[in-house]
Amino acid sequence: MMKKRTAENTRSGQRPPQQDLRSPQQEPALSQDGPQNESPETRDLLGRIRVVLINTTHPGNIGATARAMKVMGLSRLHLVTPKKFPDADATALASGADDLLQHAQVHGSLESALENCGLVLGTSARIRSLAMPQFNARTAAQQAIAEAGKHEVALLFGRERYGLTNEEMQRCHWLVHIDANPDYASLNLAQAVQVLSYELRMAALGEGHDRSGLAGELDRDPVDGVQMERFFEHLEQTLLDIQFLNPAQPRKLMMRLRRLFNRARPDQNEINILRGILTAAGAHKRGPQSPA
Repeated sequence: MMKKRTAENTRSGQRPPQQDLRSPQQEPALSQDGPQNESPETRDLLGRIRVVLINTTHPGNIGATARAMKVMGLSRLHLVTPKKFPDADATALASGADDLLQHAQVHGSLESALENCGLVLGTSARIRSLAMPQFNARTAAQQAIAEAGKHEVALLFGRERYGLTNEEMQRCHWLVHIDANPDYASLNLAQAVQVLSYELRMAALGEGHDRSGLAGELDRDPVDGVQMERFFEHLEQTLLDIQFLNPAQPRKLMMRLRRLFNRARPDQNEINILRGILTAAGAHKRGPQSPA
């Protein structure tokens, strides 16, 4: 009999995962009879966190991710342009978490998947030419839970082979890494989701975590990723119009400006002020309009 092709991996230092194709009725590796201490507040906090998989190649990885999420009380699965979904392999590897697959939202763009999210965290193991704020899984989970009561939070996972692109990372407020064995830091997609999901659950339960997060709870509600992207488009066009941005090499400066404004995380009033300034600057550059 031919062996089933293995699922491919997420970038964290990756290697082919060993797929678990057992039926949901088989005995789990760990007992599920632990203390049932999940409060309505915990369920609400975890319910405001969405796991976003981008361009996943193997449907089995989607199913295994759903299983990893459900075990830890997460339920919001968003898929951006998956190669193949729905699929029987996804259902088999969900191992009883197929309800998450049934309710998964499929998007044609990352922008759609990030709508209404005030905090975006991206998982990555690769060093980029332009450094971005990066935190370990536990610290990032604390911040996610600290903000989940105010707005939705997205946790991004990239492609199995090479993770998130630079452009996708620029949509994130922080990057997240998992502190693994430096001699063998190989995690597949579902394993990475499992680690982050566990840390999110522990943070929501308050188990050994400070719920105040990295910078405490925000005293404002930052605009979501969609509005930030509109602002960045407006900013780039205005900088081109006033000839501040070199059209032949715009990316480096825009990357730095994205990092600056993502760190500031403006609220609605602040983004309105910034866009008003850009509009006025553009109008001044064009000069007075002659009457019709």
